[in-house]
Amino acid sequence: MREIKIRFLAAAAVFLLSALVAACGGGNNGNGGGAATIPATEKPQESSTEAPAAKVRTFTTVKGEVEIPVKPQRIVTDYYGGELLSVGANVVGVEPMAFDNPFLKERLKGAENIGDPINVEKTLQLEPDLIVVMYDKNYEALSKIAPTLYIPYGTTTDVYETVRLFGDIAGEPEKAEQFIARFEQKAAEGREKLQGVIDENATFGLYELTDKGDLWIFGNNAGRGGQAVYNALQLRMPEKMTGDDTQTLQLSLETLPEYAADYMFLTTYDPQKKGEAQKQLLDSSVWQGLSAVKNNTVFYNDFQTFYPYDPISVTEQIDLIVDMLIARSEENMNKK
Repeated sequence: MREIKIRFLAAAAVFLLSALVAACGGGNNGNGGGAATIPATEKPQESSTEAPAAKVRTFTTVKGEVEIPVKPQRIVTDYYGGELLSVGANVVGVEPMAFDNPFLKERLKGAENIGDPINVEKTLQLEPDLIVVMYDKNYEALSKIAPTLYIPYGTTTDVYETVRLFGDIAGEPEKAEQFIARFEQKAAEGREKLQGVIDENATFGLYELTDKGDLWIFGNNAGRGGQAVYNALQLRMPEKMTGDDTQTLQLSLETLPEYAADYMFLTTYDPQKKGEAQKQLLDSSVWQGLSAVKNNTVFYNDFQTFYPYDPISVTEQIDLIVDMLIARSEENMNKK
C-alpha cells in the first residue's frame, strides 16, 4: 500500500506541473487565451539614439564667435540692463546709473552694482553664465569669468531691432515678440489720443543743456524721449533735422532758432543741481524770442526719466509725453 501511495502522489505532481505549464505557456485558443502581455504604458522605454539638446550655441560678434548658454540664467551687463529685462532675462549685475532709472528700479531689486567700468572681481563673485557689454574695457578679463558678448553702442537703431537682438541673446524670442506687441499697442493708443490735440504739421524738438552750458539737439535714437516721440508717436522733427542721420548735434545759442520746433522738450544735465546754466539760457533774449516759449509749448523734462533709451523706458515714456501734451493743450485752451 505504501508503494502505491507514493506512485499516486508522484503522478499527481506530474499532472499538476503539466497543467501549470500549459496555462502559462500555451498558445491562443478560441476563448482568447494566450501568453500574458505588458500594457503599452508600462513597457520599458527603448534607449534613445538622439543626441541630448545642446546647452550652448554659437553667437557671432564683432570680436568673433562666442559659445554662449542657450538659456543663460545669470547675466552681468554694463549698459544693457533694460534691454535684457525687456525679454525677461535675469540680470544679476549692472552699472550704477541703471539704479537711477525710474522705470527699472523695481526690476533691479535683486541685482548688484558692478561699477563703471565693470569691476572684474565683483563680477566674479556674482558667478554669471553670460556677460554682455557695450564697452570692451576689461573684455579679456571678463571673458575668463564667463562667455562675454561685446555689443557696441549703436548696434541697433530702434525698439524692434533691440528687443529681437536681446531676445536672441537671452534665448527668449517669444518674449521679444510679446514685448513688441505691447509696445505697438501702446504707441497706437498714444497716437489716437493725440488726434485733434496736436496739429499734424507741428514739429517737435529734443534738446539738452549741460551744467557747462553746452546745448545739444537729439534725433530718434539717442535717448531724451526720441524713440517715443519720433518712432512710436510718429511726431515730426524740426526741418533742419529731417533726413539727417546725425543723432546728436551741438548747437550754439545763436543757431538755436534754426533748430527750434513748435514743441520743445528740454532736459538739463546738472548733477550738482546748480541751476546756473539753465537760468542763463532761459534768461537769454534768444530763448525768450522762440515761438515755443511764447506759445507755452516748452517742456522741462527730468533728466533721469528721459535720458534712458532701453525698450522698457521708451514704452513708458510714450504715456508721459502724451499726457503732458494733452495737459498743456488744455491749459493753453483755458487761457484763451
